[in-house]
Amino acid sequence: MPLYRITIGSPAEANHPDTLKAGLAEFISTLIFVFAGQGSGMAYSKLTYGAPNNPTGLVAAAISHAFALFVAVSVSANVSGGHVNPAVTFASFVGGNISFFSAVVYWIGQLTGSLVACLLLQYATGGMETTAFGLSTDVTVGNALIFEIMMTFGLVYTVYATAVDPKKGNIGILAPLAIGLIVGANILVGGAFDGASMNPAVCFGPAAVSGTWDHHWVYWIGPFLGATIAALIYDNIFIGETDTIPVTDY
Repeated sequence: MPLYRITIGSPAEANHPDTLKAGLAEFISTLIFVFAGQGSGMAYSKLTYGAPNNPTGLVAAAISHAFALFVAVSVSANVSGGHVNPAVTFASFVGGNISFFSAVVYWIGQLTGSLVACLLLQYATGGMETTAFGLSTDVTVGNALIFEIMMTFGLVYTVYATAVDPKKGNIGILAPLAIGLIVGANILVGGAFDGASMNPAVCFGPAAVSGTWDHHWVYWIGPFLGATIAALIYDNIFIGETDTIPVTDY
C-alpha cells in the first residue's frame, strides 16, 4: 500500500464543521445500532425470563444486528461514510481515506453513541442489565482473538469491496445491505463463543454501564488487527496505485 496516502492531518481539522458533522452522524448511527442490537438481547431475556441463550436467541441477535447495521450505515453514509465501528474507521485511516485527527472525532462519536444507547436502555427497561461481551465456557483468549480477527476481516473486506474500491461503480443500497448481512452471518458463527463483536464501540457501552471489563481488550485488539489485515490486502492487491482514493462513500 502506498504509505504516502496515510495522513495524520492537523488538530484544526478536528474542529472543522464537516468533521464535526461526520462525528455527529457517527454518534447517531452508533446510537441507533447499539440501541437496537443490545436492546433486542434485553427484550429476548425479558421474554424468556432470563433463560440462557439458545439457538433461537442467537438467530434473533443475528437478524436484529444485521437489520440495525443496514439502517445505521445507510443513514450516515452521505455524511460520514457510515463507519459505525472504530475498526472500520481505523481501516479507512490505514487505507489513506481519512486522517488520524478525523478518525479521533469518529471514534469519540462512536463510543459516546454506544454509551448513551446503553444508558437509555438501562433507564427505559427499569434498570435491566446491559450485558457486556464475554467469553463462553472453554473459550480461551486465543480462541476469541482468532474469532474477532477473522470476523472483522470479513466485515472490513466487505466494506472495502462494496464501498471503498473506486471501481465499485454505483451499487447504491447494496453496500450497506452487504455489510449488515456479513455481520449477521458472523454472529451466527461466533456468537456462541465470544459474542461476535467485530466492533469495539458495541462492547464499550455495555462494559461501561455494567462495569464488567473482563477480557475487554480482546474486543479491541482482535477487530483492529482484522481490519488492518483486510485493508492492507484489499488496498495492495485490488486497488493498488491510483490517483485518488475517495473517502468511504456508499
